[in-house]
Amino acid sequence: MAYNISGQNISPNLENAQVNVSVTNENGKALSGETVSFVAHKDNKTYKAVTDKNGQFSILIPSGDTYEINYKYFTEEINYNNISIPADEKVYAWDVKIVFEPGKKIILENVEFEFDKHNILPSSHKTLDDLVEAMKIKDKLEIEIGGHTDGKGTHEYNLRLSQNRANEVRKYLISKGIDGKRITAVGYASTQPIATNKHSDGSDNPQGRQTNRRTEVKITKEQP
Repeated sequence: MAYNISGQNISPNLENAQVNVSVTNENGKALSGETVSFVAHKDNKTYKAVTDKNGQFSILIPSGDTYEINYKYFTEEINYNNISIPADEKVYAWDVKIVFEPGKKIILENVEFEFDKHNILPSSHKTLDDLVEAMKIKDKLEIEIGGHTDGKGTHEYNLRLSQNRANEVRKYLISKGIDGKRITAVGYASTQPIATNKHSDGSDNPQGRQTNRRTEVKITKEQP
C-alpha cells in the first residue's frame, strides 16, 4: 500500500477544507465502492465517503485539525498516516491518492462457532455485519465463503463441519439482505492449512490449530 498527499489553493472556505480522494490498485485501475474515512484527533468525529465508479470522491472536513486516514477493506480497517489541515487565512484542497492491491482471499477475524457445532456465536455478528455492508456497497461483487478446520478428527467429520459452518455464514448474509446468488459456500475441512497442526517433534500445536480453524472470503467476481 502507499499513499500520497498534496495541497493546492481553491476558492475560499475558511471553515472546511476539501479533500479529493482517489483509490487505485498497483496497475492504476480505479477501485469503486471503497470506503475511506478521516477521524478527527480533537473530538474523534469521523468523516467518510465511498469511491465512485472512477475510484474517487470529494469530501469537506473542518480545518484546524489533524485526521487519521482509514481505509476499510471488507471487515478490515487499515490505518494510514495522518493528514493535518491548517487553520489559517488560506484555504486548501487536499488530494489523497491511495494505492491498494486487493487480496483475493480475506480471513474473517472473530467469526466464531459453538464448539464442534456450526452455530454462529453472537461475537461474530460485528464482523459479518461489516461484510454485509461491504457487499451492499459493492453490489456486483460475488464471493465464496470457505470453511476450514484443524487436523483433528476424521476428514469426513471435518468436511461436514466446515461445510455446515460455511453454509451458516451464507445464511446469515442472506438474512441481512444479500442475494444468495452472489454467495457460494464451500467446506475445505483441513485440506488448506495456513499453520502447522503439530510441532516438528510430533506434539500438538494448539496455536497452529486455532489459526487453521477459520472462515475465509474469496472473491469470485470482482466489482466492475
